[in-house]
Amino acid sequence: MFDGYDSCSEDTSSSSSSEESEEEVAPLPSNLPIIKNNGQVYTYPDGKSGMATCEMCGMVGVRDAFYSKTKRFCSVSCSRSYSSNSKKASILARLQGKPPTKKAKVLQKQPLVAKLAAYAQYQATLQNQAKTKAGNIAVSMEGFSWGNYINSNSFIAAPVTCFKHAPMGTCWGDISENVRVEVPNTDCSLPTKVFWIAGIIKLAGYNALLRYEGFENDSGLDFWCNICGSDIHPVGWCAASGKPLVPPRTIQHKYTNWKAFLVKRLTGAKTLPPDFSQKVSESMQYPFKPCMRVEVVDKRHLCRTRVAVVESVIGGRLRLVYEESEDRTDDFWCHMHSPLIHHIGWSRSIGHRFKRSDITKKQDGHFDTPPHLFAKVKEVDQSGEWFKEGMKLEAIDPLNLSTICVATIRKVLADGFLMIGIDGSEAADGSDWFCYHATSPSIFPVGFCEINMIELTPPRGYTKLPFKWFDYLRETGSIAAPVKLFNKDVPNHGFRVGMKLEAVDLMEPRLICVATVTRIIHRLLRIHFDGWEEEYDQWVDCESPDLYPVGWCQLTGYQLQPPASQSSRESQSASSKQKKKAKSQQYKGHKKMTTLQLKEELLDGEDYNFLQGASDQESNGSANFYIKQEP
Repeated sequence: MFDGYDSCSEDTSSSSSSEESEEEVAPLPSNLPIIKNNGQVYTYPDGKSGMATCEMCGMVGVRDAFYSKTKRFCSVSCSRSYSSNSKKASILARLQGKPPTKKAKVLQKQPLVAKLAAYAQYQATLQNQAKTKAGNIAVSMEGFSWGNYINSNSFIAAPVTCFKHAPMGTCWGDISENVRVEVPNTDCSLPTKVFWIAGIIKLAGYNALLRYEGFENDSGLDFWCNICGSDIHPVGWCAASGKPLVPPRTIQHKYTNWKAFLVKRLTGAKTLPPDFSQKVSESMQYPFKPCMRVEVVDKRHLCRTRVAVVESVIGGRLRLVYEESEDRTDDFWCHMHSPLIHHIGWSRSIGHRFKRSDITKKQDGHFDTPPHLFAKVKEVDQSGEWFKEGMKLEAIDPLNLSTICVATIRKVLADGFLMIGIDGSEAADGSDWFCYHATSPSIFPVGFCEINMIELTPPRGYTKLPFKWFDYLRETGSIAAPVKLFNKDVPNHGFRVGMKLEAVDLMEPRLICVATVTRIIHRLLRIHFDGWEEEYDQWVDCESPDLYPVGWCQLTGYQLQPPASQSSRESQSASSKQKKKAKSQQYKGHKKMTTLQLKEELLDGEDYNFLQGASDQESNGSANFYIKQEP
């Protein structure tokens, strides 16, 4: 098991100049790379024919694209301007007997200046590329480190097993503290990559705090890493792969027989399954592929769907581009298990409104997604007592996910789907109705909020406060939807108040943020975005595909939004007052608006980019209710 152990001592005199040389200022090379607009760098083998510098404007570009046989100018205009300026300067100098002007000197020096500027740009590009690459690998993103954040505040993270839709969510096994792994030894000066054994001190989602064997209670070299990373292996991997096990330099003097030490320490210890890396790889294979066509909610009109095409897939999250978008910028983000996407033909099959595409035929390469790839909803029996139009209930407002509102069933569709509107805030044409399934975890029976001490948002303009359901039903001549029609399933989700996770900001679904579970009502979770006020919180189902373990962004290469600082909160709040619908903000300013303001803007044709919310919580779940059945 320990044949991979290499007892050779470290060569402390080994040189690391090759690594340090990248930081030194390099001389200007003769074969200067050409930097094009797309950021790619090109060079020619001879080092001369690849680059040309315009002697008039100083632009650096590909020689073959330059004007004239001599390739001295980037365009006809520069050639003529240079010729005209040169003639004028020459004639004037000869007539006046004066030396060359300052402008002439600048023109003479310009090619060298342009070369220096291009080389500086080239060096900056290389540095930016290196920083980007490092940012995708390291646990820290944009200066934020989950490890430091958790250590400094003694936080706990939701375990991976809470997220069945995430990689390894269903096969995490008994990975826990004290499990041993083989990892690269960074406390080493050997020129080759060597490994050592470390034990898990603390788990936070996919991330683990590790300590090298032999350090005992010394935490000086503890480090965080992603357990699903490519450099984490089960004990025995080095022996099987012929990799050396070398003790860290700091403790190399502690024992003379490290092999005997390891045998004693590892007897009876747990390690990762031998096929762990294979399982990680398999769990990150996704059936959705680019060019697949789907039906997805129209972000500008909640009440209908449109055809969209999968543009990219990251960790199971889909960037969908509406089929009619010519410049490919009209997009929509959601998870592949989101209830907001469906197979082609779904809308027609249940009677849902659908916007027909102006495109008469499918574009080349686009094809319909197989229906079996979409999330399945629970079958319901609509033949007996069922939901009816006009029935009242409580529902999460998809335009303001921090609130649960008084709502009405506006239309009953096939297969258990319902069109619902928020009382007092509906458009006359029903364009802001939204579709929930009868088993959705985002709808609740009358009295749910009162029973669970949640503030219920009354209809806009309703003056008889505090709101009482009995009075409201009598005044409107309505009836409440029967409690027995709501699903009462409550999974053993494993979430606890205070747990950290990574969560989609459903008001801006392209963003995934550092978040905390602040309240749990059976299967309903209150998600708080760290660094932001409570008014930004969102109600989310425990099985929502928009919740992820700590370390998910690092594992999949998705960008994580760190907690907001006070300065960024203040600046964005000020910006939101000036431009309420700004898209560039990390959290949209319109979240601070009242529901009335939001809906008025929506009716004026503003972007619905924040509507995804409550419907996303329908995934694999159904609302659970705890109110007594009326006699």
